[in-house]
Amino acid sequence: MELIAALPALPNNHAIATMVMTVVALYMFTRERWPLEMTSLGLLAVIAVGFAIFPYQDFDPVHLFAGFAHEALIAVCALMVLGQGLVRTGALEPVGRMLGKLWGKMPRLSFLLVLVVGAVLSAFVNNTPIVVLLLPILISVCMRSGSSPSRVLMPMGFATLVGGMATTIGTSTNLLVVSVAADMGLERFGMFDFALPAVIASSVAAVYLWLIAPLLLPDRKLELIDGSPRLFEARLLLTEDSLACDHTLAEVIALAGGQFQVIRIRRGETYITPLPDVLLKAGDQLRVRDTPQKLKEFEEALKANLYSGEQRVDEDNPLSVGNQVLAEIAVVQGSTLDRENLAYTRFPDRYQLAVLALHRAGKDILKREEEIPDVILQAGDVLLVQGSREQVSSIKRSTEFLVLDGSIELPSTDKAYTALFILSSVVVLAATGILPIAISALAGVCVMLLTRCLGIGAAIRAISPSVYFVVVVSLALGMALQETGATVYITDVFLALTAGAGPTFVLSALMLLLAIMTNVISNNAAAVIGTPIAIGIASTLNLPAEPFVLAVLFGANMSYATPMAYKTNLLVMSAGNYTFGDFVKVGLPLTVLMWITLTWILSAMYF
Repeated sequence: MELIAALPALPNNHAIATMVMTVVALYMFTRERWPLEMTSLGLLAVIAVGFAIFPYQDFDPVHLFAGFAHEALIAVCALMVLGQGLVRTGALEPVGRMLGKLWGKMPRLSFLLVLVVGAVLSAFVNNTPIVVLLLPILISVCMRSGSSPSRVLMPMGFATLVGGMATTIGTSTNLLVVSVAADMGLERFGMFDFALPAVIASSVAAVYLWLIAPLLLPDRKLELIDGSPRLFEARLLLTEDSLACDHTLAEVIALAGGQFQVIRIRRGETYITPLPDVLLKAGDQLRVRDTPQKLKEFEEALKANLYSGEQRVDEDNPLSVGNQVLAEIAVVQGSTLDRENLAYTRFPDRYQLAVLALHRAGKDILKREEEIPDVILQAGDVLLVQGSREQVSSIKRSTEFLVLDGSIELPSTDKAYTALFILSSVVVLAATGILPIAISALAGVCVMLLTRCLGIGAAIRAISPSVYFVVVVSLALGMALQETGATVYITDVFLALTAGAGPTFVLSALMLLLAIMTNVISNNAAAVIGTPIAIGIASTLNLPAEPFVLAVLFGANMSYATPMAYKTNLLVMSAGNYTFGDFVKVGLPLTVLMWITLTWILSAMYF
């Protein structure tokens, strides 16, 4: 009863409605059933219409759309494109090659170096291209050494998240917190103003990820390690007695059960396109691809002779593996597979690869009525493909896809150093204060396009629609919360619940609240909503606002405990064949470790 009496009185109706909409938004952000971009646009429309129909004082609802032109959003999008430029040009290939060579000599020390390099690079580049660089390297060296990739992939992914906290451009969350705080009158943080606490905490995290995290992870075999192809190519020779003779290919496919796939038809010295109305004759050779069991069934159903190379397939001469290899292709943000299906992109035909399986977050996602080519792919999905060794190597060198084929071959182009120079220039201009990060990053994108480091299509695909629209609606919600006084009310409630506690406890509780929120909802939404509350708490307690703003920034970056907390978590989850429980087992202790460490550091620095 005393606690209830201590709570502040309810605010005005507009503030209550805005808080309700915020809760609805945060809930909807957790539902995978609805695309984030559609959810965000719908929420923005509802909020704007609500303020238009029920005006609040002098607040103009058109101002809710200001997020579309917010400098933080421009900087976030520009940095996404710059990161994609590094991936497409293979600018980080020398780093990857060096790490791969060192692993064979000193694997333990090399693993620590991978964590450090991943963290340092992520302080300046979005961590997605860093994970894209390191994933194939770690899988390759683990397969060669006989160790388990599942023990190192998740720690590597977490290291990039930890390192991203060190600078204002390390993550989109950092940019948003810094920009929102500056909009509210706080002095703008410089690029390295909070690097010291971040580096200290990152060092503690690196030791945990190096020595303890691998012990908590299972020694789980990846499907890719079993290099035996799931499909075999062979030839069906039609004899005079074959049931396929004098029938069209469509009729033969129906006779074989409808699953019969003919790659090409050879008749004498000529090749015939396998069209449905082609009339088959004795002596024709049908190039087919399927499992050994299915191929033998086709042979019996058509009364044909099955050959592999020049030998008849039988018990003494089984099907030959030949030049076929398996590989995994992970769908990454900005690739031509992101938010498209295989049928529309004609992926199997264009790249001559058979798609055997599709996994999302370690699970088979196919519905009963769906086929693999019809599924709309998302970032983090993994395709198990099979094809010739040359074709897999070719697609890997294209820099278009993240290919995990067990080799350490990394893509590189003649534009690599150009892209690296452009990004370095962007960072230097922003760090020295010559140009704001939004302007320098946007200029860097223009230079990348002019120098053809990447095309306009790749640049557009690099901008994640979900991040874009979540940031816009989060900024709108934050504005509505401030204008209606809801932020003041939430601040008063928070202070009432922590009444009598010292500033360290209040700061710690705020950071923990943001750490919990960021593992359930969008970290950007949590950051935008939490920053005004942090400033309000500091103002009420007559304390400096910087530590409380940093508590929000650091807490919103602790996306470790669930796979959906950050997009690279899903990418690592699929590639490493992890479960939800694996993330909780490793990520929850890391969250607690970072929370305690950063609370102590911020308290020692500011109180």
